[in-house]
Amino acid sequence: MIKIVEQSMLYDFYGELLNEHQKEIYEDVVFNDMSPSEIAREEGISRQGVHDLIKRCDKILKDYEEKLHLVRKFTDTRNDVNQIKTLISEFRNTNDLEIVNKIEKTTDKILSDI
Repeated sequence: MIKIVEQSMLYDFYGELLNEHQKEIYEDVVFNDMSPSEIAREEGISRQGVHDLIKRCDKILKDYEEKLHLVRKFTDTRNDVNQIKTLISEFRNTNDLEIVNKIEKTTDKILSDI
């Protein structure tokens, strides 16, 4: 399950950088839950060819992430925003001004990462 989530995230960010054939087959495996055998029959290629193409696409997408870090930055920002939401709820309950300082630090972190 974790691998599918990772593949989906990488594809969401970098999928447009694959060629049309790669995108079509990768989407069939990751999003349409088709087996390599089904795709091979449909595309008129070998099952091994489908397997190799998926492996190559995974590597391409991971290489983009290693260079650009867009998925990591997105995930970090989402976590920071969730932390801000938690701090706001805490502030509403306590009116502790120190929480405002924590919110400010977190927003500064987000802005510095952009």
